[in-house]
Amino acid sequence: MEPGERKKLPSASSEGDRREENKLKRGISLDSTSSPKLDRYKIAKQLTEKAIKEKKIFSIYGHYPVIRAILRRKGWVEKKFHFLPKVTLNVGDDSAGTTENKRAEGKENENMALEKTDDIHDVMSRLVKNEMPYFLWTIKRDVIDYHSLNGDQMLNHYWKTGSFTTKIGLCLNMRSLPWYAQANPDSFFPRCYGLCTESEKQEFLDDFRRTVASSILKWVVSHQTCDRSKPKSRREESGDSDPSNRKGPENDESKLRGLSGQLVDTACRVCQAYLGQREHEDIDISEDAVQDLTEDEWKDLTQQYYALVQGDAFISNSRSHFSQCQALLNRLTSVNPQIEIDGLRNIWIIKPAAKSRGRDIVCMSRVEEILELVAADHLPTKDNKWVVQKYIETPLLIYDTKFDIRQWFLVTDWNPLTIWFYKESYLRFSTQRFSLDNLDSAIHLCNNSIQKHLQNDKERSPQLPGHNMWTSTRFQEYLRRRGRSAVWGSVVYPAMKRAVVHAMRVAQARVEPRKNSFELYGADFVLGRDFRPWLIEINSSPTMHASTPVTAQLCAQVQEDTIKVVVDRKADRSCDTGNFELLWRQPAVELPPFHASDLCVEGVSVRKARKQMPPISSFSCSSSLSDSQPLAVRCPSATPDPAPGRPPTAPQQDLKLRNEKGCQGTPQLRA
Repeated sequence: MEPGERKKLPSASSEGDRREENKLKRGISLDSTSSPKLDRYKIAKQLTEKAIKEKKIFSIYGHYPVIRAILRRKGWVEKKFHFLPKVTLNVGDDSAGTTENKRAEGKENENMALEKTDDIHDVMSRLVKNEMPYFLWTIKRDVIDYHSLNGDQMLNHYWKTGSFTTKIGLCLNMRSLPWYAQANPDSFFPRCYGLCTESEKQEFLDDFRRTVASSILKWVVSHQTCDRSKPKSRREESGDSDPSNRKGPENDESKLRGLSGQLVDTACRVCQAYLGQREHEDIDISEDAVQDLTEDEWKDLTQQYYALVQGDAFISNSRSHFSQCQALLNRLTSVNPQIEIDGLRNIWIIKPAAKSRGRDIVCMSRVEEILELVAADHLPTKDNKWVVQKYIETPLLIYDTKFDIRQWFLVTDWNPLTIWFYKESYLRFSTQRFSLDNLDSAIHLCNNSIQKHLQNDKERSPQLPGHNMWTSTRFQEYLRRRGRSAVWGSVVYPAMKRAVVHAMRVAQARVEPRKNSFELYGADFVLGRDFRPWLIEINSSPTMHASTPVTAQLCAQVQEDTIKVVVDRKADRSCDTGNFELLWRQPAVELPPFHASDLCVEGVSVRKARKQMPPISSFSCSSSLSDSQPLAVRCPSATPDPAPGRPPTAPQQDLKLRNEKGCQGTPQLRA
């Protein structure tokens, strides 16, 4: 067991319930507890009446024994779900992170059925069966009719959160970040495209081709120190330094295909054109003057690139291109913060837009295969939502193994936007050693729902835990032993905070901001070699199962601390909030007052053009319409009524004629 992982879950056993009952008894008046004949029903009735008076009735749908135990200790009484609600999944609004499965829901109902009828909490639940619950904790939002809730009912979900809890929602909405903050989403969120429209497919294709060109430049720079211009083997790129596993240079050279330096020239031209666009040098250049590659040239460039990175070819005399390639890469790095994570292989990760737990996610490095995969799905356009995201090819590894970080945060209000950040998080390791040669999801996806079905690789370091999880505290100890103790507090933790705030600010206008609701989210991050965290996705209803000693400790702790923030803090603003810290509280936005009586319209009438007017058959206008005067009008009356006995002035006469639709000349306009 890892250090700091000895904390146990709150006991749900019968012994724990007896201790809890004794504690509750102490809350009853002394004259009641002094009677030796006070039975369990009387105790339950008095406790229930107290809970009803204080509006402490709660309901839980899902397997959340920790939440149940915590609320009971605080004097709350549970109104149980005695039926299985019909859950309808709305892909547009639901979250990619609704991670609890049907087995957990069935387990909860089974547990309720097996409860003893003489349990005091079961008695209390029957006593409140007709009462309204004031606290609702559900596994899915759709279990509850969100819009029928009373204002004093608390729910652990918000409505319309798909803008950041689905992969397609986060992909599209992060592009709007510059409108909300002075931040570049490309600095913490790997670029991403939705492949459900032709325009998005074309943008992805253009990005893939640009990455091909920049990868060719990287190949040249990385090989300039070699005695011969030949590619590294795949084992060398993945960190295998065992000479026995390498082929002899004489054998490699005889099998490699030489590529001309024209490949590098073409790649440089593509990168220069991209830099010109990013630096706005193409503003005064017509589209006809731009000489882009033809489709055949792109196809040829891509195929040569495949051979190069797969180790089947090399570039002749690549050293002569080193200076030019290095200069272009330096310029690319200044405008594209993702150059480092791009690597050389141009690997992309393809995800169903609204699924969770790593289902149907694949990694690919050939653009034609990616587009074929999406085209093979013949679902309607509204359902055919695939997301393709640039894979981080240079992640930080621990003992040659990839990991990601699950970080919790809590939103308690959307106006003003209020975010609480959890100080503890945990790392999830892959069961396999990291390698770019094998694109199997078992190597590249660290989701526990995938890794728990796999056996740990025998070649993996024995210093990694068998259950494949570390607490963030354990990770900080690992960094300290390697002389990087300051990295967590100065780089990783602050950057994760910023990423969460940016994502929530972008989504704020799209979420339905119900008061008296809250929601706990789980954000997944991957660290680059420079320790910078990259946001991968945000999950609602993150799993709270005690699947390992790490989650047994932390998941129980975060649930208890959530109750402290959303329940205890209502009564005491200075109460202990556990490991939650207030990350962001936006000033409330108030709409300006609106008074119709203050509206005013002022202006000068537009003079009629001097030309011959056609005769008016119905009546004649005695006054000249061209001699109008400046007009000042204050609402609500457009013009004041003329004084009795006075003939109407020209503007008034003009207005009267137009209202009677009698004048067919050019109408006067008033501002």
